[in-house]
Amino acid sequence: ASCVQYRLVVRDVNTLQILQLYTCLDQIQYIEWSSDSLFILCAMYKRGIVQVWSLEQPDWHCKIDEGSAGLVASCWSPDGRHILNTTEFHLRITVWSLCTKSVSYIKYPKACQQGIAFTKDGRYMAVAERRDCKDFISIFVCSDWQLLRHFDTETQDLFGIEWAPNGCVLAAWDTCLEYKILLYSLDGRLLSTYRAYEWSLGIKSIAWSPSSQFLAIGSYDEKVRILNHVTWKKITEFEHPATITNTKTIVYKEVEKSPSVETERLSFPPTRALASSLFSTQSKYDIAQVPVSLHYIKPVADRANPKMGIGMLAFSPDNCFLATKNDNIPNAVWIWDIQKLKLFVVLEQLCAIQSFQWDPRQPRLAVCTGNSKVYLWSPAGCVSVQVPTEGDFQIVSLSWHSSGDSVALLSKDNFCVCYLEREEV
Repeated sequence: ASCVQYRLVVRDVNTLQILQLYTCLDQIQYIEWSSDSLFILCAMYKRGIVQVWSLEQPDWHCKIDEGSAGLVASCWSPDGRHILNTTEFHLRITVWSLCTKSVSYIKYPKACQQGIAFTKDGRYMAVAERRDCKDFISIFVCSDWQLLRHFDTETQDLFGIEWAPNGCVLAAWDTCLEYKILLYSLDGRLLSTYRAYEWSLGIKSIAWSPSSQFLAIGSYDEKVRILNHVTWKKITEFEHPATITNTKTIVYKEVEKSPSVETERLSFPPTRALASSLFSTQSKYDIAQVPVSLHYIKPVADRANPKMGIGMLAFSPDNCFLATKNDNIPNAVWIWDIQKLKLFVVLEQLCAIQSFQWDPRQPRLAVCTGNSKVYLWSPAGCVSVQVPTEGDFQIVSLSWHSSGDSVALLSKDNFCVCYLEREEV
């Protein structure tokens, strides 16, 4: 599904044929599929309205108007039959049921980066709350929205919450002004508190491993610390230095190459295909000789949100690799071997990394850098793929299909789909 101002366009993944076209009441600012892909919600925050469309019954429609309370966020519950709307100033969360048309209210939600978290099985929901200048967490049962647990957290300014994939442990972390991560059980018991250091900028990003055995914490000191699920103590830390010295680390360096054109093919005026190939620079990867110096940016210390520390991290679906990005070294992706707890590969790009995402089915990483190429890495090697489009197509983000057979590439105004052939095993 994609939206063009007022219109919602639903296409077939394989053919990109338009299946449905819906017209909304205002410019769409957010869209989200229900878990069973039968419904899709369109949020129009300016108007305080959510419209829901059905794919099975195109003439059925639903409109939720929050009225004077306003709207700042909207999302599906895991069952795909309830919608959670957060009102302006985070006064409350309204839970709307599509089946019974009933409404429930959750008071005092906290305005933070990640304030709502569902367990992977969809049974429980945790909500970060703020009342009387203190942080709390409430855990609800998603089947009837009954409160299961309510407890205060030992945080100064709770920044985010995230469940482990197995749904047994909830991680809650403090604002970047204080390095503190708290781990709670489902019944609200504090299992452990971890602090790496004090009096300096703290946590910037976290990621659970798919097996729930590891919790990776990226921080402003350019390090990733890995906690284990038995003692919740640090088992290792990964540093991100500007110079790679270990000879066992493979460094793939992107290099540009000008396209070679035979002089016999040159005509005047040049054909359209020839002109585009003449002016498009292609790129490939070279394996660099260690030691390698990476492009390092010294952060401006007196500005808010300094470009430093571990801004992105993600585990591969098989639990074998961890990909990280250090914002001080914006052009590099670091891939760590989790079984050996060592640096495995570094990809050094010509432009700054915009986004990366693992294939949901196998250890294959897609990377984009704001140009018209998508980069794919797997343990077998890595490739640079030019997107065959006319004009300037700058990829700013990407999203894998759940089958791993295709990946959607998004620019500011357009999108295209990259199809990958499945290798015969």
